[in-house]
Amino acid sequence: MTFEIRLETAADAPALSKLSAQAFGPGRFVRTAYRVREGVPPVLPLSLTGWLESALVGGVRFTAIKIGGQEGGALLGPLVVDPGVKGKGYGKALVGEGLARARAQGFGLVLLVGDMPYYGRFGFAPIAPGKITLPGPVDPGRLLAVELEAGALEGMTGEIAAHPR
Repeated sequence: MTFEIRLETAADAPALSKLSAQAFGPGRFVRTAYRVREGVPPVLPLSLTGWLESALVGGVRFTAIKIGGQEGGALLGPLVVDPGVKGKGYGKALVGEGLARARAQGFGLVLLVGDMPYYGRFGFAPIAPGKITLPGPVDPGRLLAVELEAGALEGMTGEIAAHPR
């Protein structure tokens, strides 16, 4: 079976919403990362879907963010993969492609709230506690960043806020 990555379209929204509900449940709406993204559209050239033959099996989005008022960052999420095909590398492919496109779009760094064992393979590392914060509770060990441009994290301090790009 062939796996293909495509840009997300408006027609993909119902299937992606269903996958997110399966993966994260109703509690996703109160998570801090979700609240940061709320009301701000994702960066369209970085909103990707994964297709296995004619079935949508995954997706990833990135939202432009400011850190302490400074632009240049993106927040990765959500990343969602159909539970029926988890562990086959589709999420890895979506993240890898998304990071490459984020770099090409001029983003200097990408942040996320996630698991280091999974995201470490992409170069993500924990942020020093208190350096960058979210406007709500987050386990500091799960706030991760990867520089797409050397030195992009230097001088970045403060709270994360989404902004349209």
